Amino acid sequence: METLNERLWHQTTAEDAVRLLESNADRGLDRFEIEARQQHYGANSLPARSGPGPLIRFLMQFHQPLLYILLTAAVITALLDEWVDASVIFGVVLVNAIIGYLQESKAAKALEALAKTTLTEARVVRSGETQSIASTELVPGDVVLLQSGEKVPADLRLLRSRDLQIDESALTGESVPVQKKAIDLASETPLAERRNMAYASTLVTYGQGRGVVVATAGKTEVGRISELISLADVLETPLTRKIAKFSRVLLVVILVLAAVTFAVGVWRGQAKFEMFMAAVALAVGAIPEGLPAAVTITLAIGVSRMARRRAIIRKLPAVETLGSTTVVCSDKTGTLTVNQMTVLEIWAAGQRLTTSGSGYEPNGKIEVRGDDQTEALALTDVSASHAVRHCLQAGLMCNDSQLVLTESKWAVQGDPTEGALIAVAGKAGLDGKQLETQLPRLDSIPFESQHQYMATLHSNKSDDSRHLYVKGAVEVLLSKCQSAMTPSGENCPLDVAMVQRQVEAMAAEGLRVLAFAGKSLPAETSDISHADVGDLVFYGLQGMIDPPRDEAVAAIKACQTAGIRVKMITGDHAKTAQAIAEQLGLDGMQKSSEEAPIVKTAQDLAESSDQQLIDIADQVAVFARATPELKLRLVRALQAKGHIVAMTGDGVNDAPALKQADIGVAMGIAGTEVAKEAADMVLTDDNFASIKAAVEEGRGVFDNLTKFIVWTLPTNMGEGLVILAAIFVGVALPILPVQILWINMTTAVLLGLMLAFEPKEADIMTRVPRDPQAPILTGELIGRIILVALVMLIGAFGSFEWAIGQGYSEIVARTISVNVFVMVEVFYLFNCRSLTKSMFELGVFTNRWIGFGAAAMLILQIAFTYVPIMNHIFHSAPIGWDAWWRILLTGLATYMIVGLEKWVRRKLRSRTPTGA
Repeated sequence: METLNERLWHQTTAEDAVRLLESNADRGLDRFEIEARQQHYGANSLPARSGPGPLIRFLMQFHQPLLYILLTAAVITALLDEWVDASVIFGVVLVNAIIGYLQESKAAKALEALAKTTLTEARVVRSGETQSIASTELVPGDVVLLQSGEKVPADLRLLRSRDLQIDESALTGESVPVQKKAIDLASETPLAERRNMAYASTLVTYGQGRGVVVATAGKTEVGRISELISLADVLETPLTRKIAKFSRVLLVVILVLAAVTFAVGVWRGQAKFEMFMAAVALAVGAIPEGLPAAVTITLAIGVSRMARRRAIIRKLPAVETLGSTTVVCSDKTGTLTVNQMTVLEIWAAGQRLTTSGSGYEPNGKIEVRGDDQTEALALTDVSASHAVRHCLQAGLMCNDSQLVLTESKWAVQGDPTEGALIAVAGKAGLDGKQLETQLPRLDSIPFESQHQYMATLHSNKSDDSRHLYVKGAVEVLLSKCQSAMTPSGENCPLDVAMVQRQVEAMAAEGLRVLAFAGKSLPAETSDISHADVGDLVFYGLQGMIDPPRDEAVAAIKACQTAGIRVKMITGDHAKTAQAIAEQLGLDGMQKSSEEAPIVKTAQDLAESSDQQLIDIADQVAVFARATPELKLRLVRALQAKGHIVAMTGDGVNDAPALKQADIGVAMGIAGTEVAKEAADMVLTDDNFASIKAAVEEGRGVFDNLTKFIVWTLPTNMGEGLVILAAIFVGVALPILPVQILWINMTTAVLLGLMLAFEPKEADIMTRVPRDPQAPILTGELIGRIILVALVMLIGAFGSFEWAIGQGYSEIVARTISVNVFVMVEVFYLFNCRSLTKSMFELGVFTNRWIGFGAAAMLILQIAFTYVPIMNHIFHSAPIGWDAWWRILLTGLATYMIVGLEKWVRRKLRSRTPTGA
């Protein structure tokens, strides 16, 4: 029976399915057969996948070039007997490794959460007896009974059904529950339209059914998604890629310079040990020890800010990735839409009406819309139009669902379509409970797919008359209607062509259209049959849709203004998807062309090669009838085009794409656990608008990280240049390795990290997204780093030589050089609050942490210079006021030089023609 796992069960007849599975539709499997199958197929739960053990995963956290540099620095400082500094550096490396390990462990829970979604109770028929068992005990061939409110425990080929409806949105993205029927289907029928199948992890919303288990565990559709999750690449973020590349380049530069320093010194006849120590000093000076700590802390601050804006970050680098995002791929149902069916249009007796409000809340306005009029329709106006009232009343009375208010939120118990009909009737002032008292139900004909309508019989207590209400598919009801109701309540001939035009207009807007009709019956009628559903009076039409969130429209506009393209990937119908996309204002929805259709379906793309899909994914804004495989392919195609892709979703079917994307964004309220565990970020309010806020924070994080790098690298470069200059000139080192470590570690903590608290600049969301291929540092910033490094070289080396020339000792001269480095960093820090603007444009006191850090650093430098124990540890000595004014002037000169450089560049940019 192993070959049965790959069979297309939806194209197999019910009788053949039972026969192939060697089961019995009425009695199920015999007990002696069950145990053998359980041994053969195993438990009906998704298998846990093997991976690296905890120790290997922890050690892999150290497998980064920058950490190699820092570990080398720790070893070197230890060899120099600077155990405190070595411990500090190694502590930074260890903290980063622990954080990375913990984040990776969280991500590994995705498959565990996926397995939990299949654990449920199942009612089965075995040896002719009905019993409840754990879903893990199911085997292929078991006969399972389904009813409303139950989760489907395995993939089933339906054998029988009665009014069976299943919510498959978590699997397919289809927003409307699917009517299920034990019919035969063609092999090419897509997953979302396989009405004779029930799939594991989906939810029965209405009716009853019986099916035979055709797949369990990893062979189910949700099991295939588990495979897709495991196949999705775990991508590096733009930040980690750029930091890694930067670190590799830095490593090579440091090693080359250290080797050159050693070789030049030896060539000049200096002692090899002395030159080795000089090379070590240069290497230690060039290593940005504070960078990993700055990255971690800056990202952590970004996490905190995002949490306040309802976005929880599960993986620290995801903060920055949001700032790099060039494309957001969003699921439709529950993400861009409210995930609640809403009646938007009513048409009755030639009158077109639209409604306001969304979801199941029975509050809102009904407006009459004509060619030149729009007016609110009050309760009396609705009552005045008999056709409108009967249309709404038919939807309310021919209904088996109800609305309930729980925790200040309206929800439907039953079918979402019927919930929408109740809500719109409430907007018109119709009271369901009052009407049920006046018109109690006597009998009903439930909806069946072969008839495509539902009918209910009611008794009117006021005159003991009988009335029949019918709702159903338009084409079916039109064939059973002979007349139509006018606004005054009289009957007139039915204009079928006019009704069909209205249906086509509603369908073009992506609305799901239902027709409503009815008639009076003799007072003695107590029950009805299909024979009574004829010669009906047509009341009108109601068109409904799962509408877009108002805040999602504004968020998409903000994203597009920021240069971020938004694409909708949904399992829904193409027309519905197109209508929602147009309402959302997605780019390209108003400019269809043969070369770039505005909507593509999974079937359209089935035969597309990977290269063709790359071009299509880049051009098309909306993808409908999307399968989990297509979502995954689309994300990969966009990444292949060079995009940084954020993917949003809430269902099981979204999980593979969420994991593959550069950043996966899951919904916290409506999202499945699978989606949350596969994602990098979870929105606590399920609001697409929170993505815009998160992108803004992400851009701010990258801005601040870039500012830190631009601030810290001149010091490392300047220290290296000072060592090189001393070796080439043949003089004593102006600065010692232990002093270099003092400068690097104290300034990184007290000065550089203050940039992590810098507020976002005002124009941050009007900039185009950064080029994903661009390096962290532009040519302009590299030029600035070199400029400041040269200022440090001239200031520190010049001050050292000046002090020696004045007769000061080497210890005093080195103390002056160290203070020059620190003071230049303090003044330069104020320049780095913005890469293009002065601190006066930003506001001098908008980041008070900068002032606190500068004050603390000055206090430490005073201690470094004048406290005896510090003099002993760091080989420093007290200096006089004649040295201090030179130190302060060097710092101030640095601020003025960088400020002038910024001003010149701004002027040059303003003179450059747009597009040049």
